[in-house]
Amino acid sequence: MERELRTTDPDIPFHASTTHLHHTWAKTYFSRPELYVRPRTIEEISKIIGLARKCHRRLVTVGCAHSPSDLTCTSSWMINLDLYDEILDLNKNTRVVVVQSGIRLHDLQQKVKEQGLMMPNLGSIDHQSIAGALSTATHGSSTRHGLLSQSVLGLKIMLADGRLVTCSRDQNLDLFRAATVSLGALGVITEVTFQMAPFFNIEWHQSLHPLQYLLTRWEHGLWTEYEFTRIWWMPYMGRAIVWRANKTDKPHHPPVSNWWRGSIGFHTYHVLLYIAQWVPQILPLVEKLVVNVQYGFKDGASSTAVEDGHTGLLMDCLYSQFVNEWALPLHRGPEAISRLSAWLHGDTVGSRIPVESKGIYVHAPIEVRVSDTSATTPRPYLDNTAPDGPTLYLNATLYRPYNCDPPCRIRYYEAFEYLMKELGGRPHWAKNFATVTKEDFHNMYPTLGDWLRVRNEVDPDGLFVGDWHRRHLLPTETGGSNLPLEEKKVSTTAASAGGLNWAGVISMKGLSPQTSEESFDMMRASEAERSSLPRGLDENPAEEEEEL
Repeated sequence: MERELRTTDPDIPFHASTTHLHHTWAKTYFSRPELYVRPRTIEEISKIIGLARKCHRRLVTVGCAHSPSDLTCTSSWMINLDLYDEILDLNKNTRVVVVQSGIRLHDLQQKVKEQGLMMPNLGSIDHQSIAGALSTATHGSSTRHGLLSQSVLGLKIMLADGRLVTCSRDQNLDLFRAATVSLGALGVITEVTFQMAPFFNIEWHQSLHPLQYLLTRWEHGLWTEYEFTRIWWMPYMGRAIVWRANKTDKPHHPPVSNWWRGSIGFHTYHVLLYIAQWVPQILPLVEKLVVNVQYGFKDGASSTAVEDGHTGLLMDCLYSQFVNEWALPLHRGPEAISRLSAWLHGDTVGSRIPVESKGIYVHAPIEVRVSDTSATTPRPYLDNTAPDGPTLYLNATLYRPYNCDPPCRIRYYEAFEYLMKELGGRPHWAKNFATVTKEDFHNMYPTLGDWLRVRNEVDPDGLFVGDWHRRHLLPTETGGSNLPLEEKKVSTTAASAGGLNWAGVISMKGLSPQTSEESFDMMRASEAERSSLPRGLDENPAEEEEEL
């Protein structure tokens, strides 16, 4: 490997650290990549891919690692694109922006705001890179918007053979449908062409209501009266905070301050959750305390504010957490909430969930959101939303106070996932689903075979394939054989700071005999292009870690 690093394109920088400790945002998983590389140019990305093939290494691309699963874990080579974050083109008339794929959503929003633009829809956070958000089917909460990938007009992807390929609805359509939810398994997305919207403010209102208020209004304007709607369900109180927002021309008006939302409330709640690790029976009381102090003691208690759309659509995730979010048809929502509520209150017969609920106490809130990608054509092959109408998202969040796993997780998630599967749900790709089998995924996704076909065409040796992909999506090979560059998990051990240490190995059964030309016929001629960016960028970024 050292010889290849010295002799391959020596004039192109290769910023690689050998001491990086990777972990998910929630510190649920840790891994130590052999090399952690931070490219600034397309030439550097090309060099990384070429070297990885020569050195028989797997490649994993990461941004903020907000997914709490082991999807981004590796003992091989890791690419972080935080330094590959420029806006390449912005047309104010068409509101189309072309960006390098490593740009974080927060930075993108700040830069386009100066030009009177913003993303038309956002999830709950903006820490992710734009490529990471698209690759895992990130969504907001509005029946007037779908997945963030709905606004993607085109992508450029560098494939395992080093080719830079353009795909869109008009060019390389199969690759576009696979790459708009790629799960990092096709190549390195290098460029995103995105349709922005005019900058807007939102006026939001939130109010406290009995759960029955939601269920009776479910089909009568609850999700359609406002452009943006999300709900936090408090299962033990039988109440919900309903947050709704529309675009407005009104001037900014900040929300009323509340001491609980500051440092005192943050640490008090954290300590209470930690105590509940040993005395989980207090969780219903903790839920009641938080709701009463933060939102009010009476039904109908409300607050309002006017903020810019970027700020107003975000929320604070607070602490390390497991997130188990599922998408199911919106009309199944009342049944899902009623049955889960019955189970949480000890009625296993009424809930029709064959998992014992005695002794189980969970964290609040359960987040309820919506989207609608049904009118989008063509849809990503791995789009988890309902194809024929609006989609409901239920998110069973469990906090990890001071990085400690909650004792209810295994049984709670078993019951939750049983219900979701029975109601036709599909798990969010970037979350902590626990009981979904490979057979389940093939039954859930009629187009999974198309995604696998494209994946195998563009990466026949598994340069971008890890244990997560094999475990959930790729077929089980006869005799347990893997792709030559595919990485297998060999162990997970308890980490000293909580979570799990992850370690993997590459099988190297022999590379594909096809040449690059034979393996990538679908990318020929004008549909495969080399791209170069202006040189002259700072080629010595400050690193806290040891570099090669």
